[in-house]
Amino acid sequence: MGIPHFLVIPYPVQGHVNPLMQLSEALSKHGCKITFVNTEFNHKRANNSGGGLDNLKEQGIKFVTLPDGLDPEDDRSDHYKVLVSIKTNMPALLPKLVQDINALDADNNITCMVVTMNMGWALQDARKLGIKGAFLWTASATSLAACYCIPRLIHDGIIDSEGKNNIF
Repeated sequence: MGIPHFLVIPYPVQGHVNPLMQLSEALSKHGCKITFVNTEFNHKRANNSGGGLDNLKEQGIKFVTLPDGLDPEDDRSDHYKVLVSIKTNMPALLPKLVQDINALDADNNITCMVVTMNMGWALQDARKLGIKGAFLWTASATSLAACYCIPRLIHDGIIDSEGKNNIF
């Protein structure tokens, strides 16, 4: 078995990409192999803005892309539209990407997938492929706890399914 190989998949917004990039850099410094998945749109934008991707390649971080399913002129600030498009298009493409990456270096197959919460669907593919996986929550622990509690707050009648406060 080769060195640990992480497939890193952030939701394509800065608040998800940057923390996973920092994690990738740290793992790379400890000798891990990193394959970082960008959407084609974000990858092109990062390269055009001088995002320093070439420097990260020198640190052992390889970049690959998947299409987000949107047309180039689509509004990517509409996060609902982006999320629906990603969940509709990327899951069918990820297993082939993993197979292609593993075929390039049979001694260093992907051993772990790290994703941000909105890309959780990828861990279902990881499980099917026999790859371990982990979520990275990019916001505060308090916000994660709040999200975790929402179903209970609805069940207890404290808020309704529309998010309206039922106490006052």
